[in-house]
Amino acid sequence: MDTAAQPSPQGQPDQSGRSASAAPPRVLTVAGSDSGGGAGIQADLKTMLALGTHGMSVVAAVTAQNSLGVQGYWELPAESVRAQYRSVVDDIGVQAVKTGMLASAELVETVAGLLAGTDVPVVVDPVGVSKHGDSLLAEDAVASVRTRLLPTATVVTPNLDEVTQLTGVRVSGEAGMREAAAALLSCGPRWALVKGGHLSQASSADGGIPQDEAVDFLTDGTEEHWLRAPRYDNRHTHGTGCTLASALAALLACGRTVPEAAAGAKEYVTGAIAAGFPLGGGLGPVDHGWRLRTRGER
Repeated sequence: MDTAAQPSPQGQPDQSGRSASAAPPRVLTVAGSDSGGGAGIQADLKTMLALGTHGMSVVAAVTAQNSLGVQGYWELPAESVRAQYRSVVDDIGVQAVKTGMLASAELVETVAGLLAGTDVPVVVDPVGVSKHGDSLLAEDAVASVRTRLLPTATVVTPNLDEVTQLTGVRVSGEAGMREAAAALLSCGPRWALVKGGHLSQASSADGGIPQDEAVDFLTDGTEEHWLRAPRYDNRHTHGTGCTLASALAALLACGRTVPEAAAGAKEYVTGAIAAGFPLGGGLGPVDHGWRLRTRGER
C-alpha cells in the first residue's frame, strides 16, 4: 500500500505542515466562466488548488467558449454578483481576492464597491480581450476599471493590449514597460505587474525583449523587480493571464509579500505553459496540474 497517499489522521499535520483538520488559506475569484475549462473561473480554481489554497467563486459572466474562441457571453445581474460575494465573504471569509472578466461598467462598479470594504490583498486582472482577440469588456466599462477598480488593487496584472486599453501606452521594450507601469500606478493600485508575453517578436537590437525570454515587470514606483523565465515554443497557452493572477492571489493569501508572490506565480505559470496541451481544434490550455504530474513521476 502506498502510505503517502493516505490522509493524515484528524488533527495531525500533513506534508505541508498544516493540520488535517485546519482550513487552508481561502481565495475568492470574481470573474467569468470559461465553458472550455482553460481560462476564467475554471483556471482560477485549478490554480488555487494546485497552490494549496481553497478557491471560491463569484460568477460575474458566462461565456460560450472553446479552443477556437468566444462565441458569446452573458453578464449576470449586479444583484447576483453582490449576493454571491456577500454570501462567501460574510460566512466563510477570504484572505485574498482576484478579479477577472467583469464585462460591464455596472459590474465593475459593483465589484469595486465590494472590494473597497474588504481588507485583504486584491489582484486585479483587467480582462479586456480574449486570447483569440474577442472583446470581453464593454467600451464604456474601461473608464470604470481605470477610476473605480484599479484603486482597490494591491496588484494589477495587465497584458500589453490591456495596458494600451487602460493607459494609451504602447510598449515595445523594457523601457516601455516602466512607462506603462508608471501610468498604471497613477490610477491607484499599490503595485503594477506588466506582463511582457506579447513582446515575443521584439528583438534586443531594437530595444525589445530577447526572443528566448518571457519578461514581466513588477514595481510599486520605488522597488523594481524583473521576472524572467525561458520562453517555451508552445502555442497552447490559453488561460495564461488568469492563471498568473490567481497564482499571485493564492500566494498572497499564504502570506507571501508581493515580490515573493509574483516570483512564485511566475514560476508556476512558466511550468504550466511548458506543459500546455492540445485540446479541440484551436489553442489548448496551459496545464494547471503540471506540478502534481511532476511529483508523481519522481
